[in-house]
Amino acid sequence: SFDFTVREIVSLGRSPHQSALSKETDHDEAIVSDVIQKVGLSRFEDRSFATLSGGEKQRVMLARALAQEPEFLVLDEPTNHLDITYQIDILRLVRNLGISCLAVLHDIVMAAHYVDRLYFLQEGSIVSEGAPEDIVTPELLADVYGVEGMVRPSTAGNGISIDYVY
Repeated sequence: SFDFTVREIVSLGRSPHQSALSKETDHDEAIVSDVIQKVGLSRFEDRSFATLSGGEKQRVMLARALAQEPEFLVLDEPTNHLDITYQIDILRLVRNLGISCLAVLHDIVMAAHYVDRLYFLQEGSIVSEGAPEDIVTPELLADVYGVEGMVRPSTAGNGISIDYVY
């Protein structure tokens, strides 16, 4: 098996900007260092990817994507396996990138704090879309998830809160 360091994997994100025989430039190295720092992995950059936790690996893969300097980002559960601190950090980072992003998130409340629009899918079809505060309702929770919940504005000042009936 191949054993790559965190830095080597993140550097692969620069590949689209390099020719087949070119070396990493100072500019490439600066971008890689910057995104490693942004996802909170500076102290791990020389560590083997194989020794990382699931959440650390998730952040490495996000850093690799960010190293590409994308204009549009597609993320599938970017907060999966992350401690709450890193969930918040990653969603805040993505929100502040200034680029469009399509992300699959299963935590409705967390998503509502960071997104402009939510799309709810059921059996492969969009059943609701819009601003979180406009579309997340007790009826939507019941229809899509089969759960009962009370939806209210978040006391944190943005997003929503949901009190589920257990």
